[in-house]
Amino acid sequence: MTRRNRTMAPLTALLTAAALLATGCGTTITPRASGAVADPGAPAPGPSGGKAGKAGKAAPEPRRSPGPLLSLPGLGPKMLSQVPDDTRQALVVTGEGRDENRGTAVLYERERPGAAWRPGTPWPTHNAVRGWTDRHVQGDLRSPIGVFTLTDAGGLLPDPGTKLTYDTGSAFTARGTGSEGEPLAGAFDYVIAINYNRRPGTTPLDWTRPLGASRGGGIWLHVDHDGPTQGCVSFGRPVMKQLLRTLDPAKKPVVVMGDKSSLSR
Repeated sequence: MTRRNRTMAPLTALLTAAALLATGCGTTITPRASGAVADPGAPAPGPSGGKAGKAGKAAPEPRRSPGPLLSLPGLGPKMLSQVPDDTRQALVVTGEGRDENRGTAVLYERERPGAAWRPGTPWPTHNAVRGWTDRHVQGDLRSPIGVFTLTDAGGLLPDPGTKLTYDTGSAFTARGTGSEGEPLAGAFDYVIAINYNRRPGTTPLDWTRPLGASRGGGIWLHVDHDGPTQGCVSFGRPVMKQLLRTLDPAKKPVVVMGDKSSLSR
């Protein structure tokens, strides 16, 4: 397996930082210093549930272990048709609404193509400030809807044990503040590049845009910073480490992302 572990020269890091300021990876940011900038989101609070117990406390209802599924839940014919037949890992990110910036993600896995899917634990997510779009363009502050492969990762911190190619270096430093004034520090400690308008097989920092610069880019999965993003999808830090250790290029992982209504088409 090819591993990338680059410590970028200062000039390269500065150029990358300027580029990231214009990408989907970073909420509205107020840079404090030169360096790469970030974009994440924070875990949405989970709903409380259960019946009332003693002393006014809620007694949690027993959870049933989900069984195998013949199809990915919540996906309509159009979206299902975009999931490759040989995919054995599908991360489904379901946004709360077209113009909402919170959602829930579940990693589904199956033993072989055509076998039943087994769901993992639901995780809260953040997406772009203005929600979702079928046609992402630079600066629209919306996350792209669709099915995208996942092949490359990286971050400011060392490889936590992923099977994906992993690039590390100071260019992943996140500085400034997000759209709600939250600090972005640590947002790019771990990232997984979403293969939207990028060249698979390259570092997440690669600036190649096959659809053209006007269609945006730099859309990542990354560490949540307690606020919406500019286009990326963010997860809690432990979840990002878990994803990095779980996703396997041999299983052809994809992310299926969009608002609930769009995914059901």
